[in-house]
Amino acid sequence: MRGPLLAAAGGAMGGAGGPLARTIRAKLTAALQPTHLEVRDDSPQHGGPPGAETHFGVLVVSVRFAGLPPLQRHRLVHEALRAELAGPLHALQVTARTPEQWQSDPRAPPAPPCLGGSKREQRRG
Repeated sequence: MRGPLLAAAGGAMGGAGGPLARTIRAKLTAALQPTHLEVRDDSPQHGGPPGAETHFGVLVVSVRFAGLPPLQRHRLVHEALRAELAGPLHALQVTARTPEQWQSDPRAPPAPPCLGGSKREQRRG
């Protein structure tokens, strides 16, 4: 099951989500002026305490990505979220597309499955 989707298209930025989700949305909007932005909180699927905001997926559609390879697009997203990635944000799945790519295939990729790793579990090996 996927986490809650906190989407905004064409600049309409709803207030849904926790404080980190709102920060992610605001910083990506300011840095990349997306024509479409989805922020998905996957934290509940990763064994943290209730209300933890640690695992997110973002789908960002921006003209800023035109002509850039995927690695450079991801670097722009990571740069915008530098402080969050150094602190509370543990994992971030990034999908970065141009408006033309989004128009030809407006589907978000599925969230990756959680492979475990909860600090509450003892690993055997």
